[in-house]
Amino acid sequence: MEHETFKVKKYSGELEDFSIAKLEHSLQKCGATPQEIAAVSAHIEPWIYDGISTDEIHRRVFSFLKKANRVRASKYSLKRAIFDLGPTGYPFERMVGALLRQKGYNTKVGVVLKGACVDHEIDVLAEKQGDVYAIECKFHSDTKFSSNVKIPLYINSRFLDVQKKWNADPEKSTHLKQGWLVTNTRFTTDAINYGNCIGLTLLSWDHPKDNGIPKHVDRFGLYPITALTTLSKHEKRQLLDRDVILTLEIEQRPEVLQPLHLSSRKTREVLSEVHQLCHL
Repeated sequence: MEHETFKVKKYSGELEDFSIAKLEHSLQKCGATPQEIAAVSAHIEPWIYDGISTDEIHRRVFSFLKKANRVRASKYSLKRAIFDLGPTGYPFERMVGALLRQKGYNTKVGVVLKGACVDHEIDVLAEKQGDVYAIECKFHSDTKFSSNVKIPLYINSRFLDVQKKWNADPEKSTHLKQGWLVTNTRFTTDAINYGNCIGLTLLSWDHPKDNGIPKHVDRFGLYPITALTTLSKHEKRQLLDRDVILTLEIEQRPEVLQPLHLSSRKTREVLSEVHQLCHL
């Protein structure tokens, strides 16, 4: 049986034809060389069977890449790494704030603002050249979850309440310009259409097209520590519990690894992987 006839089960439960070209494209996006892509394809194709889950394919590819090239494996597993930031949404908010700082914004995470009617907690407040943006981050642990139109409707109503109060305050030297909505999963078509219609900036895993979260992470080397292949899940959780979210934080302050009591050899391995991810 040719591999094109096999069905694979997506995270949503839907079935689709297995495509080696789709797999190779995902490897290409994480920086794999043609030789590495060919090696992975040759390794994976014999394992494909009818009804295999995309999750199992991902695990097998990741396992193979981890042995061949740890940095490629880290990049390939970015989506899973972001999910692993949970269960709370705070680390994801920190990550979004860091991305915006790299783009020249001054940011604060977890800010309570007065609205015209009620107070609102804003996940990330970002300011640049006198304009302020209120950013809501929707973190989901379930890969099947998509943010439907109710989410931007709700976020926009909160933003308008805060905007009315902020821009009417004569003591404010800045202008609250726009609301943003960021999620680690996806938006439904209606949610995107509504956001576009009212001027709400939306950012998700795959929106805007070719400029979603992976593109931003790659551009600035802001990988979450959960992407590291040299640390165990327990070690990553210890760092997250100490509010160490990004590999860049380890690059800048290697001493944050000290509470993990790693061997000298493992410390060097971790710092090497961190350096490569931060300077791709």
